[in-house]
Amino acid sequence: MENPVMIFGANYIGRSAKEIFEANNNMVYGFLDDNKTLHGQEIDGATILGNTDDDGYLKLIGKKCEAFVAVDDTRLRKSIVNMLNEVRHIQPVNAIHHHAFLSASAEIGHGNLVDANVHIGAGVKLGNHCLVHSGAIIAPEALLGDYVQVGAGSIINSGVVVENEVFIGSGVILVSGITVGKGARIGAGSVVIASVKAGETVFGNPAQPIKS
Repeated sequence: MENPVMIFGANYIGRSAKEIFEANNNMVYGFLDDNKTLHGQEIDGATILGNTDDDGYLKLIGKKCEAFVAVDDTRLRKSIVNMLNEVRHIQPVNAIHHHAFLSASAEIGHGNLVDANVHIGAGVKLGNHCLVHSGAIIAPEALLGDYVQVGAGSIINSGVVVENEVFIGSGVILVSGITVGKGARIGAGSVVIASVKAGETVFGNPAQPIKS
């Protein structure tokens, strides 16, 4: 990657992304964040320059800068990604830690964060704009959609299908062959032994639906 990276989101994900890019010898131009009280401050030596819709900085995206969206709120992340697609006509780049393992046969989309000690096995398909936190294991032939978040230390076993916009908490185990429907949420530490319906929230060992 020749151009420096502009990071959207001055938060813990942004800090992780900055560390990943710089470890990979990619320069970080700065941060954009909608919290105006942060503007002008620095995070680990990079300045928070302005809002995520600041046209002066957005004009650099796709010409002099790449973009990475470091936002854990799915709705906001989608909004920023859509703006970058439609206005700047670019896809955010991946932030892949140099201590992550990705099989040569895995397929990885755009705009993903893959943190330290993540293991992505043979034949895995990881969609776009996912957040895979440190130490997660995605076993062979698992399929993950777009905007999926996988918590630290979680294990997604072989053949699991995780549909779009699923949240998986830290330390979760998904047994082989199940499907987790779109927008479902899996509570931290859960062991999921059966498929989860779209929009459902489950928790426990074995995981059970949480009634609202």
